[in-house]
Amino acid sequence: MRRNPAEEPSTPANAERRYEVRPEDLPLSCPMPGMSLWNSHPRVYLPIEATGEARCPYCGAVYVLRRERQAA
Repeated sequence: MRRNPAEEPSTPANAERRYEVRPEDLPLSCPMPGMSLWNSHPRVYLPIEATGEARCPYCGAVYVLRRERQAA
């Protein structure tokens, strides 16, 4: 039986002011997948790849791209 998506546990949207994201999380959107959308703003995609940081124009949340360090 297929589960109702509304019954799935989700992270509250816009609960934090700063989020660290990984390259696996790209493309980046606010709210991110897994966050509830019913009480949030429209989903917007944020360009984070070039600078490593992006701010959502709706809620002001700051996203920082956490780049993995490569072994020397």
